[in-house]
Amino acid sequence: MPRALISVSDKRGVVAFAHGLAELGWEIVSTGGTAAALRAGNVPVLEVEQLTHFPELLDGRVKTLHPAIHGALLARRDLPEHMAALKQHGIAPLDLVAVNLYPFQVTVARPEASLEDALENIDIGGPSMLRSAAKNHESVLPVVDPTDYPIVLELLKQGEIVPETRREFAAKVFAHTADYDAAIAAYLTMQGESLPSRLALHLERVQALRYGENPAQRAALYVSEEPRGMRDLVQRQGKELSFNNLLDIDAAMAAVACWSNRPACAVIKHTTPCGIAVAPSAVEAFQKARATDPVSAFGSVIGFNTVVDRATAAAMSDLFVEVVVAPSFHADALETFSGKKQLRVIELPVSDAAASLDFKRVRGGFLVQDQFRFDPSERDWKVATKRQPSELEWNDLRFSWAAVAAVKSNAILLARDEMAIGIGAGQMSRVDSVFLAVHKARQQAHDPAGSVLASDAFFPFADGVEHAAEAGVKAIIQPGGSVRDEEVVAAANRARITMVLTGRRQFRH
Repeated sequence: MPRALISVSDKRGVVAFAHGLAELGWEIVSTGGTAAALRAGNVPVLEVEQLTHFPELLDGRVKTLHPAIHGALLARRDLPEHMAALKQHGIAPLDLVAVNLYPFQVTVARPEASLEDALENIDIGGPSMLRSAAKNHESVLPVVDPTDYPIVLELLKQGEIVPETRREFAAKVFAHTADYDAAIAAYLTMQGESLPSRLALHLERVQALRYGENPAQRAALYVSEEPRGMRDLVQRQGKELSFNNLLDIDAAMAAVACWSNRPACAVIKHTTPCGIAVAPSAVEAFQKARATDPVSAFGSVIGFNTVVDRATAAAMSDLFVEVVVAPSFHADALETFSGKKQLRVIELPVSDAAASLDFKRVRGGFLVQDQFRFDPSERDWKVATKRQPSELEWNDLRFSWAAVAAVKSNAILLARDEMAIGIGAGQMSRVDSVFLAVHKARQQAHDPAGSVLASDAFFPFADGVEHAAEAGVKAIIQPGGSVRDEEVVAAANRARITMVLTGRRQFRH
């Protein structure tokens, strides 16, 4: 009778998998919580202790690290001396190992996770069993991914599993354990002052794409184990996602992540907002964000930080949109969208990018930095001008400072009533970004007079402030830090503009 050892932290599908093995005549060996789950699902189970004749030790830290387990995994079936050694010690071979590991990455992604939490979620026995099985994959099938359970059952029903398939499962195990070890090494290194001295990227291809940014470029989506990332993307309807769609989806969810307690909407074109707003409801946020620049909203990707309801879906009915992305959708919103067969509807969690690294490709390597995380704290803010902001201006200054963080540098954003009314992005000089933001506002019949302006970095000269003053801007928020700050503040004072310095830069290249 073939024998399988099943010991998993992620119990998705494990009962059905074990039932399938049992129906094919397999004997199931398991541990702790997995054994209890299988018994609750009416699957006959042997406890590991019945094989090792030794109890679990140290609160479960030691249970499978035993010759009765690893001998059963590592013995080569084609070597008589190996099989004789098993027989001499009363060890029956194991033919399949289904193991997934303690959720280390998920644990350390929680802001409140302590070093003790992290250390307790470093799996020892699991990787050891997986590596033993993968090393001996010609005889022992290693299964590390719960989504592979149906595939494994189908392969076993068909008969002998061919060597090439076994090798693929073994390769998946070593990639998974390497990724796991790299995450641990990175976490322990990052407890100090510097980034890790070495980084290993282990990515799984989950979707082939028709092409990249241009038709001549091959492309695919690869994902990491990072929680609340692209691995969690669910497409509810529409055409296949493109490379550029995925870039804009990521930009959209990053743009709305600054607001956790209010509905926010971002309209994205070429990874930067052409509209962004917050409001009491999703539909109002969309209407305000669209109004920023309704011409550019054509063919956009629209992101929300909250559930999309029927009213919001209906408000989008007259606009051609490539993708709508949100954490969730009401059933009646999906029904409303269903009439647009080409529209891609995507569910993706909002992430605050905690405990993440950001990678940018350069020739022969990567630039690595901490992932940008918007900081709403106002502890370093100061009003540098004689005139103080009014209460309404303070409200819009706070909104615009969050919104401009999503705009490509050089970034300038004009705002009124918690919506962008003009955006200047990606210009080679900051004064040109001011000119473009004012121009875009007027182009869509938004009067910049009385609005507030946010700049993602300091003004190197007074000309940007002077141009904003000519347009009637009444309040500016910017990091400060230029050698010409005094000239810039003086220009604001001459125009009776209030200026808030935050002390923090928000470049996005």
